[in-house]
Amino acid sequence: MSSPRASAYFWKGFRDGTPFIFVAGPFGLLFGVLAAEAGLKLVETMTLTATVFAGAAQFTALQLMKADTPTLIVIASALAVNLRMAMYSASLTPFMGAAPMWQRALAAYLMVDQSYALSIVKFETEPKLTVPQRMGYFFGSVTPVAVAWNLMTLLGAQVGGSIPDSFALDFAMPIAFLAMVTPMLRTPAHLVAAAVSITIALLTAGLPYNLGLIVAGLVAMMAGARTELVLRRRGLWT
Repeated sequence: MSSPRASAYFWKGFRDGTPFIFVAGPFGLLFGVLAAEAGLKLVETMTLTATVFAGAAQFTALQLMKADTPTLIVIASALAVNLRMAMYSASLTPFMGAAPMWQRALAAYLMVDQSYALSIVKFETEPKLTVPQRMGYFFGSVTPVAVAWNLMTLLGAQVGGSIPDSFALDFAMPIAFLAMVTPMLRTPAHLVAAAVSITIALLTAGLPYNLGLIVAGLVAMMAGARTELVLRRRGLWT
């Protein structure tokens, strides 16, 4: 019996990623509104979205630009916030590293928290997937999120400040992360990494430019890897 084609996994990923439009939509709408209020023109807002395509980094850059922060600081801060994508890429490389260069480059551009979370869970729970099937699933999972993000950013930029504050569109971000992280806490190593990241993030909250999050992520990865190594040596990891 032949295995399902990559297109079948694209649509599986698309179905799994569709619920996240209810997160990416309000988040994109909020960014568009705030960008308009900050004085960015429609073309400038959409250019920023198309070239960066990273919500947290875009919000960080927008906030610093409103404060007349030097351009180099804005760029460096946005890159620091987005360094978690390097961590995501490193963990996906064993599953997607054999794909053609153009596919990997496109995947790197489209990498978002939602597509990573869905993909890493899928790849770890179904290790026999082929590389084309994995790539199909990844691109399927990010498609509804990317479309919702761009369309709602466009809408937000056009309506500007006409949306009342009582709508509280910024609720979407914490809910999204809770929905993504919870299914991934399946092993002691995952739990240790989560606990360490929370602790370090709180201890380093005072660092400038959100660098505390990067420090927390790096320390958490090392703690999780160390936990896995110890459990393997003791025969407690399968």
